[in-house]
Amino acid sequence: MKKVAFIFGGVSSEHEVSRISVTSILNNVNTNEIEYIVVGITKNGEWYNYTGDIKNIKDGEWQDDKENLFDCILSPDKRHHGFLINKNNEWITEKVDVIFPVLHGKNGEDGTIQGLFQLSGIPFVGCDLISSANCMDKDITKIILTANNIPNSKWITVYPSSDINIIDNDIKEKLNYPVFIKPANSGSSVGVGKAYNKEDLKKCLKDAFNEDKKVIIEETIVGAEIECAVMGNEQPIAFETLGEVEPLRDVYDYEGKYKDNTTKLHIPARISEDKVLAVREYAVKAYKAMGCKGLSRVDFFVTNNGIILNEINTLPGFTSISMYPKLAMTSGMEYSEIITKLIDLAK
Repeated sequence: MKKVAFIFGGVSSEHEVSRISVTSILNNVNTNEIEYIVVGITKNGEWYNYTGDIKNIKDGEWQDDKENLFDCILSPDKRHHGFLINKNNEWITEKVDVIFPVLHGKNGEDGTIQGLFQLSGIPFVGCDLISSANCMDKDITKIILTANNIPNSKWITVYPSSDINIIDNDIKEKLNYPVFIKPANSGSSVGVGKAYNKEDLKKCLKDAFNEDKKVIIEETIVGAEIECAVMGNEQPIAFETLGEVEPLRDVYDYEGKYKDNTTKLHIPARISEDKVLAVREYAVKAYKAMGCKGLSRVDFFVTNNGIILNEINTLPGFTSISMYPKLAMTSGMEYSEIITKLIDLAK
């Protein structure tokens, strides 16, 4: 039986989504095969071993359960191969076989915590430091995709010091309005905006720079928004069933994904079989090019003129409405089987 540490929360704008994801996972773990501990990271960056009721995690009540909170540190010392936990004023070592980071966004899937995992010598679910960082940075992702002849949208990269007039001219010459403005390093569409003119651009850039010091501006692509779940290490597979996201408002942002029910999900996706095959092939090609392992959700636009890769999510959501587990289950896996398989793939 493997001992697994599930880590949730984190200093991230997606902290709340992480709590929902880990609740879904913990409610579906096969405890006949897996023994586990739970580690929560607060928004302030405090680490705790949480031993209380799982149901308290989703709404954040776990932090108030002081009797079941124990100061916790992931040791980078390979001799420990686990966590140092303070119980009854005594630090004990809790060895684990695998770490499963149920973390989204900054400090969770950007390579930051993956570097700590690698120092610890403990196998973990998901991509390593470099592939996590490269997939998180939308600018770097596009550079790698372009080098590997994987179609993606036209873009320009800007910084806080960039001149708004030059940006406006570049958009008119290279992209054309309307354009999407995105923080280079952010998940769940946090800080994303759509600009139809220079005035919109100023506001959207301000919002995006609140999330990251680097921002990309992309051409608008009109097409079906298709998502593909990929699993594996050296020989990854793209699940047969694809999903389609139908936003019911102009920008598919954080609120649209998780809060206001303005998004419809279609499983299977409403595209032809030949396009399904092409998306799956591109998803695997991109997964390998980016150096992914374990799992990723690869998102595309399918247009009348072809297929455009949008982005790669290395630790996709596992909430009740999340596409990754839904696609894996529709393709024939049980929820508990998904968890067990990912743990087995950990390196």
